[in-house]
Amino acid sequence: MSSSWERGAAAPPGVLPAPCASKVELRLSCRHLLDRDPLTKSDPSVVLLLQSQGQWVQVDRTEVVRSSLHPVFSKVFTLDYYFEEAQKLRFEVYDTHGPTNLGCQDDDFLGGMECTLGQIVAQKKMTRALLLKFGRNAGKSTITVIAEDISGNNGYVELSFRAQKLDDKDLFSKSDPFLELYRVNDDQSEQLVYRTEVVKNNLSPAWEPFKVTLSSLCSGQETRPLKCLVWDYDSRGKHDFIGEFSTTYEEMQKAFGEDQAQWDCVNAKYKQKKRHYKNSGVVILADLKFYRVYSFLDYIMGGCQIHFTVAIDFTASNGDPRNSCSLHYINPFQPNEYLQALVAVGEICQDYDSDKRFSALGFGARIPPKYEVSHDFAINFNPEDDECEGIQGVVEAYQNCLPRVQLYGPTNVAPIISKVARMAAAEEHTGEASQYYILLVLTDGVVTDMADTREAIVRASHLPMSIIIVGVGNADFTDMQTLDGDDGVLRSPRGEPALRDIVQFVPFRELKSASPAALAKCVLAEVPRQVVEYYSHKELPPRGISTHTHEACPQRLGQPGVQPVSVSSTLEVP
Repeated sequence: MSSSWERGAAAPPGVLPAPCASKVELRLSCRHLLDRDPLTKSDPSVVLLLQSQGQWVQVDRTEVVRSSLHPVFSKVFTLDYYFEEAQKLRFEVYDTHGPTNLGCQDDDFLGGMECTLGQIVAQKKMTRALLLKFGRNAGKSTITVIAEDISGNNGYVELSFRAQKLDDKDLFSKSDPFLELYRVNDDQSEQLVYRTEVVKNNLSPAWEPFKVTLSSLCSGQETRPLKCLVWDYDSRGKHDFIGEFSTTYEEMQKAFGEDQAQWDCVNAKYKQKKRHYKNSGVVILADLKFYRVYSFLDYIMGGCQIHFTVAIDFTASNGDPRNSCSLHYINPFQPNEYLQALVAVGEICQDYDSDKRFSALGFGARIPPKYEVSHDFAINFNPEDDECEGIQGVVEAYQNCLPRVQLYGPTNVAPIISKVARMAAAEEHTGEASQYYILLVLTDGVVTDMADTREAIVRASHLPMSIIIVGVGNADFTDMQTLDGDDGVLRSPRGEPALRDIVQFVPFRELKSASPAALAKCVLAEVPRQVVEYYSHKELPPRGISTHTHEACPQRLGQPGVQPVSVSSTLEVP
């Protein structure tokens, strides 16, 4: 274990994640923490860090549990899990002195633990001793991490609870109630699902709505028992029990649909002692919304087609195609970089296009018959039909085009983006998730019309469209990185922000030695998320699913998407 327990630095830029196989939720609890406060118990919180390029990067932190040496945290950490990587994690426990969950430099370090995500996943529930600096044990302190695979989860629920006429547990004021929701596991152990905020001085509180996945709530089993406990908050950690009730998600749905979603909040001790005891208040499910989550595959399997367009740079900076030093030189034994990128990406995309016909465009050349400069010409020289039969058809059109054009300039990309955007705009009006457009731009330098290109990308961000730019050759592509929204939101020259990040820029030289499959994986990594984000924003489910049913649409290569179906309760307690 490292002796340095520094808080995480910023994530290193330019690191492209590989498509993740699974998503994992982590839940934390601790036992026998060190007591660093002289008058009260510690106020613990846990910081989660992930090792990236040799540095510890802070991912998130839990809430602060006041005055507790055995905290159970309600905060859930959601991580992408990659089977092929050793994802090193570090959990740091602090006695928090700050007024918020952000932590401060004065926080007392109570111990830490390092492991890999793979170790946690393999064990499902892992308990480890907490260590202080230089590897010393932190007394009997332990941390337990429970992992849950949520990859197969198909939705989540938004719940809103309120209560009426709760018991008053405070002598000089009213109770300060909060609610805890637990899932009962197969072994009858209870797993905290959510803890609400505290509503001060109120016997009829309304807690803020919260969202939980179906997997977290009931492990995807709607009949799994759930327990709700209501407490009166105490700043010293000695919360007073008000009452509890049991239910299931199935029962919640049924009762809510019949406007009968209320439960007696019962204190068993009072029920035994008091002859006419009825309850310690009533808890009401004020709102229930179910969100059906759709993945990229849901849209593809629903019939959404991927329309692939390639745009090739024919500017003079590429060099004379007859010269072996040219980026456009056709070597019968070794495809040039343009062809390598085109084939690697195109062969993936063609699996999602039923007619296997692809638009192939060129820009920056003088073209016959008048040899005027064009920035959006069909490389098959058929302006009425710029599509080619399969990827091989695009390759042949490119090779036949080279001797017929004069490489010229400048490197204007906006016209081609706008051309594909017009097709995407026509598709948008259908109101269906039927066709999504991918534009692959292959260029050897920084675009000349940067302002117009930014404007075109911002407009295209509202359409079913993604743009992949592959930089060919050894030019300085620094300015091209501004088009990729990874480091911030791209804005038009007028200051309008892009609705979505739809651009992925990759310098080919960084992947030159990689296999075609690795190149395609890197170049296409963000497309599934972009597809789902678009249909999520438009609230469009996969084709064949009605938007009026209790199902919904999208949100990050299998990134899910969502659309709510809401019903509001008007139930009042008599």
